[in-house]
Amino acid sequence: MINEKAVTLKQLRALAAIHRAGNLTLAAQELHVTTPAVSTQLKLLEANFEAVLLKRSKDGTATLTGKGRVVLATIKQIENSLTTCYENVNALKSGKTGHLTLGVVSTAKYFAPSIVMLARQAMPDVEISLFVGNRRTLIEAITDLRVDLAIMGRPPRFPAVEAHLLGEHPHVMVAHPGHRLVSGCDISPQEMMAQTFLSREPGSGTRILMERFLDRIGDGAEYKTVLLDSNETIKQAAIAGLGVALISAHTVQAELETNRLALIPYPGLPIMRHWFLIHRSGKKLSAVAQSFNRFVIDQNGSFLP
Repeated sequence: MINEKAVTLKQLRALAAIHRAGNLTLAAQELHVTTPAVSTQLKLLEANFEAVLLKRSKDGTATLTGKGRVVLATIKQIENSLTTCYENVNALKSGKTGHLTLGVVSTAKYFAPSIVMLARQAMPDVEISLFVGNRRTLIEAITDLRVDLAIMGRPPRFPAVEAHLLGEHPHVMVAHPGHRLVSGCDISPQEMMAQTFLSREPGSGTRILMERFLDRIGDGAEYKTVLLDSNETIKQAAIAGLGVALISAHTVQAELETNRLALIPYPGLPIMRHWFLIHRSGKKLSAVAQSFNRFVIDQNGSFLP
């Protein structure tokens, strides 16, 4: 009865070396062991298979039997599988293959797909998932380690993160091209505060920026807002003339170029912020995350609108 649990890689490699070299002595030299050691491995292998795997002639030449050829074919399959395994492990270690999750704030979704496309061209065996949410949701994902890396504006105070500057992020005030403030002729703070402001939900970085801007120019005065759930909805509402919006310039580039929206000039605008690539401090990035991190940084913000 074949004792398959006792068959070892050393025994199998001894048989393969004897076949390549033609005799035990040359096989021992190839394996950098003694001839008796090769002979022992062969005897153990034949005992485990309960079969004669080699025939030796009077001059010491060794040839495979039919059963030996079957075993040799399997040895080649094993060696090929091991080679593939080594290559796959090295690819994982070098960051050439694997999976990562990139978190982005809602505003960044307008250019995040470009980053993913560029990365896939450079690292075709890396699978990248996108996690999109507002600032509060993304911070929670960073805290819970649900994302490997994240692109957002001002880095959070908690949790502690490591941040790398990617580029500028301007915020502008926009409205329908026919809006009376688009001309920009001496807009007073009172006129600005009298507008209806199209606003994102609480927890949005854009909303926080809008509230700070209006509190500064209105000295804390109240103003009317319409709460909308996405930048796309805000853009459509502004195009329809339902109000004005302080919004990322990167989200309205196409609408400004096609004159569906227009800028409202006002002192202090645009508000210049920045984009950062961040990850949780103290978290060791996987090899693939390190590769992606280097790749994005090396782009020097060229993917920004």
